[in-house]
Amino acid sequence: MRTMSKALRTNIVHACLEMNRAGLNQGSSGNVSHRIVDGLLITPSGMPYHNMKPADIVRMRFDGAHKVRQRPSSEWRMHRDILQSRMEANAVVHTHSVHCAALAVHERGIPAFHYMVAVAGGKDIRCAPYARFGTQELSDHALSALDGRRACLLGHHGLVCIGSSLDAALGLAIEVETLARMYLHALAIGEPPLLSERQMAEVISAFGQMSYGHAAGADSPCAGNDQGGRADAIECN
Repeated sequence: MRTMSKALRTNIVHACLEMNRAGLNQGSSGNVSHRIVDGLLITPSGMPYHNMKPADIVRMRFDGAHKVRQRPSSEWRMHRDILQSRMEANAVVHTHSVHCAALAVHERGIPAFHYMVAVAGGKDIRCAPYARFGTQELSDHALSALDGRRACLLGHHGLVCIGSSLDAALGLAIEVETLARMYLHALAIGEPPLLSERQMAEVISAFGQMSYGHAAGADSPCAGNDQGGRADAIECN
């Protein structure tokens, strides 16, 4: 089990570095977590990703308990609450990607201007109201905005994505940031026409038949091995 834990910690570090390489984050902004049998592993607070080592990843129980000498991300409540309420999710990725943040500062979500919006699980990508970072209020807003979705924007803040694996959550974050960039470019011409509810329902149905956006990353040692992608029965500590 110790080898599995080290592999998962290493994968979290790699995901953080990939977030920077993909332009989703800068410095130590954003955070990443993954479910384990009795809680979660989460990135530490305020540590630049290029300095992060697997041993720096913080292990937390769902009640918030962790080793005193370690400081988990200030957003640990949001990660904890999402993982506890969305049992199909094993990983949470939070970024301050530029185009998503640009929409979020206007408290503006991403509507059905493009069919790929359905990759987040619904007809739109909502923006949660603003709440200060690290608060229970922010966590509650995020859970509401994620209802029936795998991604949402956080007002005046950034982006949150969930997935059955680190790869799935990170891939979705890249997709949503691309959509945000496309939407901002479209707005430069004017408000774009939107796809209808029927058209988006057809896309969502087609995505469901293809399992689009649900594929689990093969490199996640704690990815669920049943059809729901659950990891709550996996010993990973």
